[in-house]
Amino acid sequence: MSHLASTDPELFRAVSAELDRQRHGLEMIPSENFASLAVLEALGSVLTNKYSEGYPGARYYGGCENVDVAEQLAIDRAKQLFGAEHANVQPLSGAPANIAVYSAVLAPGDTVLGMDLGHGGHLTHGHPVTWMAKLFTFVRYKTNHETGLIDFDEVRALATQHKPKLILAGYSAYSRAIDWSTFKEIADAVGALTMADIAHIAGLVAAGVMDSPVPTFDVVTTTTHKTLRGPRGGMILSKATHAKVIDKAVFPGFQGGPHENNIAAKAVAFKEALAPEFKDYAAQILKNAKALEQVFADSKLGICFKQTDNHLLLLDVTPLGLTGKRAQELLDAVGITVNKNAIPDDTRKPTDPSGIRLGTPALTTRGLKEAEHERIAKTIVEVLSKPDDEAAERRARQTVAELTDAFPLYPELS
Repeated sequence: MSHLASTDPELFRAVSAELDRQRHGLEMIPSENFASLAVLEALGSVLTNKYSEGYPGARYYGGCENVDVAEQLAIDRAKQLFGAEHANVQPLSGAPANIAVYSAVLAPGDTVLGMDLGHGGHLTHGHPVTWMAKLFTFVRYKTNHETGLIDFDEVRALATQHKPKLILAGYSAYSRAIDWSTFKEIADAVGALTMADIAHIAGLVAAGVMDSPVPTFDVVTTTTHKTLRGPRGGMILSKATHAKVIDKAVFPGFQGGPHENNIAAKAVAFKEALAPEFKDYAAQILKNAKALEQVFADSKLGICFKQTDNHLLLLDVTPLGLTGKRAQELLDAVGITVNKNAIPDDTRKPTDPSGIRLGTPALTTRGLKEAEHERIAKTIVEVLSKPDDEAAERRARQTVAELTDAFPLYPELS
């Protein structure tokens, strides 16, 4: 970063401080990860300079022969990685990808059956605060409190009652595996299209350690960071029959010139995910999440949805007399980063909910395994159980320091 240091020292200090924060903290927000240096290099490449409205071989600008190569690599690798018939790699993030799909397959006023935000869904799955909720009618299903699983009896009843045009499966805070086939059966019974949002579990699906909706669902959206460990961005996979309307919805429907530097970084990430060692990485993510679960199960913390089948856990901190915001702050103070999060049917406000969400993708990238995650979980329990104990805080800081020193991050960067 020698050029940035001399050109804009103020910004350089902020970037350097963030590198230091990432190096010396334990990143446990399940939607965050550490991209490779090759991904970062592509993001910072001269492809930033090129405007390229359109798609490979059909651009509205000249001089696109090289970005065509980069984008086609990303498309081909995405299709190979997920076994998809069609891939659009231009969405800027997961939310625009979801919105583009709605635009492609729905008309204003159509009904969508999606997952309730409080039970693990995403804002773009129909929360009333979003703009999409003004255009479409969203009906939301929940999980079963006793089993921790999606209540398919409710899904079936709601689908039968409301006859949705689209049934959406996927989540941002749900810790269980999804039965894609049952969603498909319900959708077929009422004549609905199927959409899966696998933003959180895309890397796990690509590696084959979690079931894939791609073979059966009409459309699948995802981000390219999180468990996929690429740049921050989005992607849409679909059956070939939906390719044309989806591509038109992305461009010119919602976006102009694509970010070809970001698309090139996606191509790098997809190549990395096609390597055999990525399967080992994904499998370790699941093992590490189970290691956390085993410790939390023996504490007073409540494990929402009963257990984890994926990379994350949603914990109820109210049995410890805490709120999610307070728990997040206590852990932040010792160098463990999580995020406050609503729990199912939360009675507290979203800005200070009852739970915290944490996961294992980023620490697994650093090389931490089950033993280290057990140690971290015990540290989390101690910090949250003794919020005013300075000795507990010192022990937690020492644990964080020892683990981050033992598993260095980006040692090549100065």
